[in-house]
Amino acid sequence: MTLDRLAATIAARKAADPETSWTAKLLAKGPEKCAEKFGEEAIEAIIEAVKGDRARLTLEAADVLYHLLVMLAARDVTLDDVLAELERREGTSGIAEKAAR
Repeated sequence: MTLDRLAATIAARKAADPETSWTAKLLAKGPEKCAEKFGEEAIEAIIEAVKGDRARLTLEAADVLYHLLVMLAARDVTLDDVLAELERREGTSGIAEKAAR
C-alpha cells in the first residue's frame, strides 16, 4: 500500500542527512515544527475543500497525509499504531466511540 511505503520511507529518513532530505530536515526541527507544518497543510486542504477545487484538494490532501506521517514519526507513533486504533474502532458507531472517550 502506498501509505505503508511512504511511512517506511519517512522512518528511514530519520537517519538521513537534513541537507539532502526534506523529511530529515523537518524531523530535525523537532515534533513541534512537524506539528506546525501539518497544521498549515490541513488549513490549505480546508481552503480547497471550501472552494470546491477538486484537483487542488487532491494535491493538498496528499500533503496532509505526508505531513501527518512525518508528525507521527516525530513522536514515534507508527502508521501501524494508527491503523490498529482504527481497526479497534471498526464497527463502532462514531457517536458511541466519542462517548466512550
